[in-house]
Amino acid sequence: MESTQSIRRPDRDLSRYLLRAVILLASTLAVLSAGAVLVVLGTRLLYNQRAYPGVVLNDISLSGKNQEQIVQALAPVYPYAESGTLILSDGDQNWMYSPAELGVELDLPAMARSALAVGRQGNLLDRIDEQVRAWYRGVTLPAIVRFDKIVAGHTLQPVADQVDQPVVEASLTIDGTQVTAVNGQVGRTIDVASTLAALETPVQQMHDALIPLTILESTPRVLDASGTAERAQVLLQQPLRLTAEGAEDLVIQPATLAGMLDFEIVDQGSGGQYAIHIDPAQLRALLEPRAPELERKPENARFIFNDDTRQLDPLASAVTGRTLDIEASITAVNEGLNSGQSSVGLAFIYETPEVGDDATAEQLGITEAVSVVSTYFNGSSSGRIQNIKAASSAFHGLLIPPGGTLSMADVLGDISLDSGYAEALIIFGDRTISGVGGGVCQVSTTLFRAVFFGGYEIVERYPHAYRVGYYEQGPGSPGPGLDATVFVPLVDFKFRNDSPYWLLMETYIYGNQLLWKFYSTSDGRSVTWNSVVSNKVDAPKPLYKLNRDLPDEKIKQIDYQADGMDVVVYRTVTAGGETLHQDVIKTHYLPWRAIFEFGKGAEIPHDAEVQED
Repeated sequence: MESTQSIRRPDRDLSRYLLRAVILLASTLAVLSAGAVLVVLGTRLLYNQRAYPGVVLNDISLSGKNQEQIVQALAPVYPYAESGTLILSDGDQNWMYSPAELGVELDLPAMARSALAVGRQGNLLDRIDEQVRAWYRGVTLPAIVRFDKIVAGHTLQPVADQVDQPVVEASLTIDGTQVTAVNGQVGRTIDVASTLAALETPVQQMHDALIPLTILESTPRVLDASGTAERAQVLLQQPLRLTAEGAEDLVIQPATLAGMLDFEIVDQGSGGQYAIHIDPAQLRALLEPRAPELERKPENARFIFNDDTRQLDPLASAVTGRTLDIEASITAVNEGLNSGQSSVGLAFIYETPEVGDDATAEQLGITEAVSVVSTYFNGSSSGRIQNIKAASSAFHGLLIPPGGTLSMADVLGDISLDSGYAEALIIFGDRTISGVGGGVCQVSTTLFRAVFFGGYEIVERYPHAYRVGYYEQGPGSPGPGLDATVFVPLVDFKFRNDSPYWLLMETYIYGNQLLWKFYSTSDGRSVTWNSVVSNKVDAPKPLYKLNRDLPDEKIKQIDYQADGMDVVVYRTVTAGGETLHQDVIKTHYLPWRAIFEFGKGAEIPHDAEVQED
């Protein structure tokens, strides 16, 4: 009988082997997992609410201890809060504290909770992993230190009371004329936040430490004012002079100046210094009364028209006007004081005159004489002649712009003995008396007639109270009604240059004649006029008054008779067929008696009125 042999296929044997191996591995893992679970469950049951093996804090094993036991175990080994030393210093001053006084404490309950948390956080695998690592390698936990900075800040307050000091500016005082400087003080304040931040590291490391206080310093704007005091002291050694060209100095004596000085801090870079200045209100009170006398009105250059060359010959240079600038002067004085000056120029606002020294006849439109008149003063006293010369010279070479108005009172200014005038007869009330400036009306009458016959606009004119014989003297006299009186500053004569050209005036004295010339360019104007006289009244009979100071038998006439009358003068000014002006000039002359003074024994007319009181 033939036997049969089975043959194994290699691929089937390998498959069976691998299957058995997989089944064996799975069985092993199942057993291990079950064991691990049993270990974890057992460990958790054994260390319920206790620290797992391997948990250490400050070399103290906490394994198997609950929270209360952990706290009890740690308390003896962490005395830092009570027994540690923290020293705060500021220069040679020190303040010693325990950490607890500065708000430092060891949080033992928190440390216990930290120990109990090992192996009890995360999922199951995380917990198993942490437990195994703790058992195998151990887990060392840090101490937990609490630093209450609010408590520390309160503790530092007494230190701040000793260290902090306010910033104080340097100061200056004046006693009489003595200047004293007091130095300032640097302000110091503890920077509490920075100081506590410096404590943070040693506290957390539970080390004793010496901590310098962090100090914030505030420097005053002026720490040392001695330099300013020295400058002020030098200033008070002599008077302060305020100067202006052509005027007397305003002198402030040291004792007065000391009472006016003040000091003000001005910034300089990162600091400052005291500036010396006079109190503006006090200086202003000194300057304001001086302003009018220091003022100077601008004056055009003066010229004479040369009839031969038809050009202008210089007579007087132009004058630049000025007005005291009080506020700028105060600034200038204070700047001068700070630079150590004992003499300071005042500040002015300047005004340039309209006509300078280089003006020409062509530029001003001055080509010819447009009005020339004369009046006579034969028989005038020397004082009256002096006044005529003084008043008329004020107008010699004077220019009036096109459209400009001239005021005699403004040009004449002060009429007094100091300004070159003499005493002579003047009309005052109802009589003629001796007074300063008698004869000025000869000048105003002459100017009025130059304006009248030149055809210019008359703005303001006042007649005399009675007829004055001087004004009806000489050849070509227009008779009564063409006079003008001026009594500065109450009574004025004004006229306007209503032509398109500048007007130049010249005045001359020839013997007993006052000649007045207008130079300009004729615009073709012509003047027609006539006068009407009415209501004539004879002068009263003469009056003789006894004057015991006169020599015996001496008679002196002090007033002159004149008949009264009304005079109306009509003037028409035309140019190019147009009427420029139509004037009606009225004058009412009072009758005026002659008055004589006589000494004892003088022969008086038998029909005269005599006054011997």
